[in-house]
Formats: sequence, structure tokens, C-alpha cells
Amino acid sequence: MVGGKGTGSAALLTLVERKSRKLIIRKIKDKTQAAVSRAINGIERSMGKEAFNVVFKSITADNGSEFLDYAALEASVFGSSARTHLYYAHPYSSWERGSNENANRMIRRFIPKGSDITKYTRTAIQEIEN
Repeated sequence: MVGGKGTGSAALLTLVERKSRKLIIRKIKDKTQAAVSRAINGIERSMGKEAFNVVFKSITADNGSEFLDYAALEASVFGSSARTHLYYAHPYSSWERGSNENANRMIRRFIPKGSDITKYTRTAIQEIEN
């Protein structure tokens, strides 16, 4: 999720586990491949390798340029084995990521479209996640 035009470059990375609907939101400094990779690495470190593998067997991403480096997103920070499988939704097929799109709609209740995401603190984003 990105902020409005003319606002800061910060964005939100949202991951939703399909069965339990557990939502993880991370604020990233910009919408780049490196920022997304750092955020997912941080999530894996905080959860642990085994827990991450159980919760995120696969990740379905949109076709944004921030998800192009699939090798970095699939590789675990704990070793040579893959942490997950990355799949891409078809262009203009948001229904293929229904749980994530629904979660983004709920987040928009707290962070309206066009808002500057850089103004939201980590604590505020954690409260939205909870």
C-alpha cells in the first residue's frame, strides 16, 4: 500500500495468511525490491524459520516492480533452503489475492487513501495490525 501523490515515499507491506487470516503489516521506507526483501527477512527473523515456513508456505504477490527479485524473496536468511514459494497474480486480477485486498480495505479505514504513510509510527501501525 502506498500513500498519496506528493507525500512521503514510505509504503506498507501487508502479508495475510490465508487460513487463519493473520495479518502482518510492516512499514517500509520506499517501494523498492530491497525494502520489501529487508521487511520479509525481518519477519522471518522475528518469527523463526520453522514458524515462518508453517505460516507462509507461499506468498502471492501482485506484479509490482518491488516483487521482481523472486530469488531474494524465496531464499531464507537462515541458510540455503527456500523459506517460501512466490507466486504472481495475473495482471488486473485482484481477486486472486482476495484475502490481501480485503485486509488492505480494512487498513484504509485507519489510513485513508492519499494519506502520508511516513507520518504513522510503528506503534500506530502495530495497533492497526492488532
